[in-house]
Amino acid sequence: MKSLEGKVAVVTGATSGIGARIAELFVAEGARVVLAGRREREGEERAAALGSSASFVRCDVSVEADVEALVGHAVERHGRLDVMVNNAGGPGNMASVTDFDAEVFARTLSVHVTGVMLGIKHAGRQMVAQGSGSIVNVASLAGKIAGWSGLDYSTAKAAVLHLTRCAAIDLGEHGVRVNSVSPGFVPTGIFAKGAGVEASAADASADSAVAVFETLMKDSQPIFRTISTDDIAAAALWFASDASRLVTGQDVGVDGGVSAGRPASVSRADRERIRGLLS
Repeated sequence: MKSLEGKVAVVTGATSGIGARIAELFVAEGARVVLAGRREREGEERAAALGSSASFVRCDVSVEADVEALVGHAVERHGRLDVMVNNAGGPGNMASVTDFDAEVFARTLSVHVTGVMLGIKHAGRQMVAQGSGSIVNVASLAGKIAGWSGLDYSTAKAAVLHLTRCAAIDLGEHGVRVNSVSPGFVPTGIFAKGAGVEASAADASADSAVAVFETLMKDSQPIFRTISTDDIAAAALWFASDASRLVTGQDVGVDGGVSAGRPASVSRADRERIRGLLS
């Protein structure tokens, strides 16, 4: 039996990257999936490619009426909601805190934090009424360690981690689980978007970023393999399925070990260089 057989899921930010792969995997595992995002053409195309088990709803997660309508669509179409994946987001801004634009900061938080809260709120209402459900928030390595992304994005993702824990203890007594996945460096279009590339073109450039990432991460990632959207989707699938039925308020870092520390070989090489300088 497929791990999500008979379940209904909503995935936000599903028009590209991690969200698109999560939606694909969930359909393959037997779920009926509502894809959500702001880019209507891409969303409709992806839903059509996934077949009758998928549909698309245009949604800006920072707008509460959109999120409420999204959850309403899933319940009206399928009669229930078992899984909510709060994945929608965008790139951060790399400006110094002394130069940071307050409006940019607020806009980033409105998508990454308020958007997640709204997803939990409206999915949670339906799940509490059912007495069951799993909410999966996509956080980030940047929410755990400073310096890897812009301060707005990093701050927002740190808030998502604690929001996950707060919601988990709020909803746990009603049979609803809330967990998060923190990706490390996954080559997707989000990085090109942060550099100002148009969204569709940025998504198409994702594969070309792999070599760049491998160069940048060789001194930071102990398991030195490129992290793919498949890796993140697999973690989301586990949280969505009954295999994790007693797990709530937890975060799984899919980052090749970056959050644990530097590769031992890099530290040893640094120590040898220091010894050479001092001898």
